[in-house]
Amino acid sequence: MVAVYTTPVCSHCRTAKQFLRERGVPFREVDVSRNEAAAREAMRKSGQTGVPVIDVNGTIIVGFDRARLVRALGLRT
Repeated sequence: MVAVYTTPVCSHCRTAKQFLRERGVPFREVDVSRNEAAAREAMRKSGQTGVPVIDVNGTIIVGFDRARLVRALGLRT
């Protein structure tokens, strides 16, 4: 399962979600601006307060890092 912790105004979040959609990767979006518990969860997982925080089956990626996402998802570039 892939979870993407986002905020509505984050351009890197939009890019990450678009990347996943274009590759047909199902994901759950979690808006941390509307959910304080989710914000704490994202911070606990990543050690940071920035978004996006992308959780790919326990592999945590902070920010939109295309190369790390490709590896974590087992995708071909």
